[in-house]
Amino acid sequence: MKIPKHVAIIVDGNGRWATERGLTRSEGHKAGADNIFNRLLNHISKSGVEIVSLYLFSIENFKRSKEEVDFLMNLITKEFKNKGKRIHELNIKFVVSGRRDNLSSAVLKSLEYVMNLTKDNTGAILNVCFNYGGQAEIVDATKKICHDLYNGIIPEINEEIFSKYLYVDLPPVDLMIRTSGEQRLSNFLLWQNAYAEFYFPDVHFPDFDEEAFDEAIKVYQSRNRRFGGVKDEEKTN
Repeated sequence: MKIPKHVAIIVDGNGRWATERGLTRSEGHKAGADNIFNRLLNHISKSGVEIVSLYLFSIENFKRSKEEVDFLMNLITKEFKNKGKRIHELNIKFVVSGRRDNLSSAVLKSLEYVMNLTKDNTGAILNVCFNYGGQAEIVDATKKICHDLYNGIIPEINEEIFSKYLYVDLPPVDLMIRTSGEQRLSNFLLWQNAYAEFYFPDVHFPDFDEEAFDEAIKVYQSRNRRFGGVKDEEKTN
């Protein structure tokens, strides 16, 4: 059975999950973090999936209330500082996609701590998309290409060159999952999702457990993927 190499997940529904249970949105975000670190990471590391991209916080999320944004920043700082060793024990390599501006030194230090701790790991790659926007990534990649290769002169850019200048040089997404039933990309990995299969389970992220993840893989395996008319099994690398 074919296993997707790269799975992207839009982590959605934490707040609605909490509201349905009479809890605060902050408690919903904490439940989502617990799901990632206490259930999904271990399961995914054994699934055969090589790369998982998690959309945790978008550039636009800074428009939320200061209370919610502050909670999320503190949650990220604590979770990655406390769970870094667990990620390392699973032989997972941790990378981050997103802009570094608008992030506090505490957040940056926690992210850099896990990146440095796991940089030589050889297992699955966990790509955390934080302070991320797909359009911003395309703009930032173009700026880097012009700065690094052409001294600011606008060059002739092709897809192969462009992809190497995104935040992290990873292969295209095979399967994109958005939990909670919403059916849109929300500016997530616009370049990498060009030929991905989309799956929108009607379950809030804190309840997206190992069984739900396996169901997503089964749905992916049932799809007849085509790349401009070429079947997946006929596609040459």
